[in-house]
Amino acid sequence: MSYIAQRMACIDASGIRKVFALASKMVNPINLSIGQPDYDVDQPVKEVAIRAIQAGFNTYTETWGIKELRDECSAYYERRFGVPLHNVMITGGVSGGLFLGLLATVNPGDEVICGDPYFVMYKHLVTLLGGVSIPVDTYPDFKLKAANVEAAITPKTKILIVNSPANPTGVTLSREELAALADVARRHNLLVIADEIYEQLAYDSAPVTMAGMYDNVLLLNGFSKMAGMPGWRIGFAAGPEEIVQQMNTLQQYSFVCAPSFAQKAAVEALRLDHTPKTDAYRRKRDIVYNGLKKKFNVTKPGGAFYIFPEAPGGDGDEFVTKAIENNVLIIPGSVFSQRKTNFRISFAAPDDTLKRGVEILNRLANQL
Repeated sequence: MSYIAQRMACIDASGIRKVFALASKMVNPINLSIGQPDYDVDQPVKEVAIRAIQAGFNTYTETWGIKELRDECSAYYERRFGVPLHNVMITGGVSGGLFLGLLATVNPGDEVICGDPYFVMYKHLVTLLGGVSIPVDTYPDFKLKAANVEAAITPKTKILIVNSPANPTGVTLSREELAALADVARRHNLLVIADEIYEQLAYDSAPVTMAGMYDNVLLLNGFSKMAGMPGWRIGFAAGPEEIVQQMNTLQQYSFVCAPSFAQKAAVEALRLDHTPKTDAYRRKRDIVYNGLKKKFNVTKPGGAFYIFPEAPGGDGDEFVTKAIENNVLIIPGSVFSQRKTNFRISFAAPDDTLKRGVEILNRLANQL
């Protein structure tokens, strides 16, 4: 008798984490693999956390999260986008919010549409819950188009996941493109899960949100990227009351609550100006894109800190193997896609590391 649940046969260990583990065994690798900022938490945010810990704010909070942070999340969206949030709850990162949101809504057999390439959790969490993930091909420009989404809808379709700026491509959708997706969802009565974790990292146009575009939007955001707090595991969700209420019930029996001290510190993080970080990452984007565009077929990312070039010869798995043999850690595109033609670079790294990595990747492209 096996003690392992049958559902575990449907998913594989994260390819990203496999590379992360590989990096720990390499000597001074040029690590362009992991999607976490290369900047630290801002000092004022650290100080709030330290004061909260020292003051004894180390107990459970209410499952929804502290009111001060919930209110500030809504106020942040009103300041930034002119749209306050409703029914805000605090989650264990965006990943925690995504898990709770899908757990609260996906029945066995329900179809969930997302773009291909996709963030790895989308497909595997849906599968884990007995749903059916429907990736919509977005190659070569990586734009999730309303017409293509509508063509993929069946009577079993329940949810559309939208991620802009996107992981792994860095592609950003315009207000008009998001509104068109919202219109499709409205016509077919779909729930939209809007993953906006990278909204602060938009480089070429004003940031936009799906909040306010459609009543049935479950919005997810967090502090791992803009605030450099990936290890603090704090995020927030907002949307239809009946869904967020069920997510809160599920949180009672799973995460219990987000880390208490981190909730206090997140209030301060929302009030800070993160523009200098965005400016720094725009420069990093340009270093990598300009450095690769002559040798690689590559789409310029408008946000996040990823770029998704096509591998020379069209085999991303093979090219990643060659790169790792040359001490450059990147992620094969097959981790994020039904295709294996591309690979992902994270440019969340020091400028000199990026330049060294670009030099080696170009050399490998010449060899191939």
